Amino acid sequence: MGAYHDNNRDSWFSSFYYTDWTGKKKKKLKRGFPTKESALKYEREFLEKCGKKSSMKFGGLVKLYLEDMKERVKPGTFTNKNSIVYGKILPYFENMNVDSITPGDIRRWQQDIMKRGFADTYLRTIHAQLSAIFNYAVRYYDLPRNPCVQAGSMGKGYASEMEIWTVEEFDLFQTAMKNRPVSGLAFSILFWTGMRIGEMLALTVADVNIANCTIRINKSLTHIHGYDIISEPKTPRSRRMILIPAELAAELGRYIAETPDMTPDTRLIPLSKNLLDREIHRGARKAGIKDIHVHCLRHSHTALIAALGASPVEAAERLGHENVQTTLNIYSHVLPGRQKAISDELGRLYRKTQHPEAE
Repeated sequence: MGAYHDNNRDSWFSSFYYTDWTGKKKKKLKRGFPTKESALKYEREFLEKCGKKSSMKFGGLVKLYLEDMKERVKPGTFTNKNSIVYGKILPYFENMNVDSITPGDIRRWQQDIMKRGFADTYLRTIHAQLSAIFNYAVRYYDLPRNPCVQAGSMGKGYASEMEIWTVEEFDLFQTAMKNRPVSGLAFSILFWTGMRIGEMLALTVADVNIANCTIRINKSLTHIHGYDIISEPKTPRSRRMILIPAELAAELGRYIAETPDMTPDTRLIPLSKNLLDREIHRGARKAGIKDIHVHCLRHSHTALIAALGASPVEAAERLGHENVQTTLNIYSHVLPGRQKAISDELGRLYRKTQHPEAE
């Protein structure tokens, strides 16, 4: 088909078939061209643009992206993606053509998002999600380039300072939690092992070996739409065996022995993340120490074992990090005070070389 004369209107119209970005065959009809050449030009330009799959609307791309990701990521991860996409990204870009979105559009979107007062680490997460969508379009839908790369990121990968508790602060906190024995035990596990909260909540009695002082990590719990979902750990290296202090093993042994109806498949700590979030804030206020989030107990453990001399490789194995660089990044944030100790020790060695008789 092509250009045709409309005798009733004394003008030309363009009528032809094309295949859209979903693979469906459709018919296009547009009237009102003054000449045959202008009608044919419209057809050529439309088909050329249609041949670029990246000319689809951003909302259509997001639908394809999420359908693909739903089968490839853990349920909790997918829920987080949905929340970010529909709450922070789609409202801005939904009706724009994917291939018309410029780095300038990305920068303006960033400015709007940054005004909302999100933490730097969350800003980085939001930007990374938008960039992932464009990378998907580059790889599968012929988008020439990712505009997020040229626009640059926002936020930071890690907070400027990570909130942690020292052993002394945690001891004050546990004293304040004495009337909450199950919550208190949950916090002890998190502080003295460094495991992720989802890993701790998924533990069963069978995962604890009192005699060997070990806890096995082989699953994680996520709460989605009112249901507890047990899934594989975050990464392959998250599957691990953690050695724990004998005192913590003994405490776990007493707890298991004294709790009715415990079986090997019983969840060790039958609580929720939301409850623990409330409990840690309540306990911190009662103890008179700085208020931190539950995840900060993992950073507190990292700081503790680093201060005890654990290498980044040893810490990565204990924490279940897939990449030791992740551990190094955390080390650089949780141990700023170590610079003073290092300087003092260097000073002692310097004095020893200058005045060995003084040592």
